[in-house]
Amino acid sequence: MIIKEIETKDYLTKSNLPASDYVINPYTGCPHGCKYCYASFMKRFTGHKEDWGDFVDIKICKKKIDLTKISKKSVFLSSVTDCYNPLEEKYNITKDILEQLVSSDCYLSISTKSKLILRDIDLLKQIKNLTVSISINTLDEGFRKEMDNASTIDERLSTLKELHENGIHTVLFMSPIFPFITKWKEIIEKSKDYIDEYWFENLNLRGKYKNYILDYIRKKYPKYYDNYVDIYKNNNKEYWHELANEINNYCDRNAINYVNYFYHEELIKNKKEMQKS
Repeated sequence: MIIKEIETKDYLTKSNLPASDYVINPYTGCPHGCKYCYASFMKRFTGHKEDWGDFVDIKICKKKIDLTKISKKSVFLSSVTDCYNPLEEKYNITKDILEQLVSSDCYLSISTKSKLILRDIDLLKQIKNLTVSISINTLDEGFRKEMDNASTIDERLSTLKELHENGIHTVLFMSPIFPFITKWKEIIEKSKDYIDEYWFENLNLRGKYKNYILDYIRKKYPKYYDNYVDIYKNNNKEYWHELANEINNYCDRNAINYVNYFYHEELIKNKKEMQKS
């Protein structure tokens, strides 16, 4: 793992994400090394030659966060890294950011795959408008191990439970949903007693990791390989349309709070159009 400290001028960055005005990324790179990570595109902006997951830049910022800029705005921590990756235990960058945000009236959303977030639970309880999402796309620990180096599935579920019990709005972010592999109903049934909201996002394959994932499916799940080729090489969207309807109908019938991000690109396009008008 190549680790270095770099200085950044500002932690705040304007966001094009559908539900965020600003993003904060305390690190560049991520040792969780998710095999499907869309954020691997960040590598081309860093000068790193190492594989994604093999380097992390620790972002040091002397400038305090401008709380007036984010007043009543939505802030996402974080979009292209995990702000609670293992290096946070040593560097405390995320903790320092949270200490600055305690007195803010922004709408803060934190996304992670790590139980380390529980270290800061006393801080989190002080933040006015907070949502914490933890990504889970399987209950199969074997599959999880092959896909990332983050906390185990049981650790993530118990973390969500503890956050919920401490009055924090919890989101199980079912992302990315692997066609035919992610058992989304089973995940909901196992977690529904302590989840305030579910977010759903489909697996998008692009760039270098597209071929890696397709090759993985061919070797480990050969019975689904032709389906993956149809979805990701032939660009057949029928599977996602049907699954989106099935998830939406199930959640509506069972009074489950949810957001469906299957049409992420369309949401981003709509946001840009709204900003122009």
